[in-house]
Amino acid sequence: MPTPHNSASLGDFAQTVLMPGDPLRSKFIAENYLDNPICVNNVRGIQGYTGTYMGKRVSVMASGMGIPSISIYSHELFNFYGVENIIRVGTIGSLSENAKLRDIIISDQAFSEIDFSKYFPAITEESYKPSPVLLSKAITSAHERGLSFVVGPVYSTEFFYGPPELNQKYADKGALGVEMESSALYCNAFLAGKNALTICTVSDSLITGESLSSDERAAGFRAMMELALDIA
Repeated sequence: MPTPHNSASLGDFAQTVLMPGDPLRSKFIAENYLDNPICVNNVRGIQGYTGTYMGKRVSVMASGMGIPSISIYSHELFNFYGVENIIRVGTIGSLSENAKLRDIIISDQAFSEIDFSKYFPAITEESYKPSPVLLSKAITSAHERGLSFVVGPVYSTEFFYGPPELNQKYADKGALGVEMESSALYCNAFLAGKNALTICTVSDSLITGESLSSDERAAGFRAMMELALDIA
């Protein structure tokens, strides 16, 4: 049952999919955490794998970068492949002194400049929030693991190189960090009657100007990946 963006067949994906932005990070998760991973999609280099973790069937597939890209892939997974849960794992830039370098941000809301209700009348304010069940499980697991984490809103920007005043606008509203995908993921989950959650690692701070090197990112993201797998 291929789509224009996915060559997998119906049943190739597990009910829960971890969704990093980077295809190479998808490959890393599959090779380092899943038993017997099988590549089920590689259209346009957007790699998707299915295997098992702690005996449970789990998939991981990249979303690409930005709201348009994750809108395509999450819509197809939810609506064409029977996926019930998508957990976004990625990087985020801190907009708050409460979210320090290497901290994990668990998103309980996503702000966006895009008003999805203009295009989808069913969208409400609640559409920009994650699954309460996944959120609760993630918070519980983060406590049990003793992780350094914060829970709060994130700002999903349309611009990687955008006007700084937009970041400040949403920081003033309480956004802990800025990323590029969560609002679309949450709205797609709402429209499909499915579940979604964003878990991100702070890779750089717009407050202090600090940032992680590529090696530090690779090592530091394992806690985020393992937290997501806990609730998969």
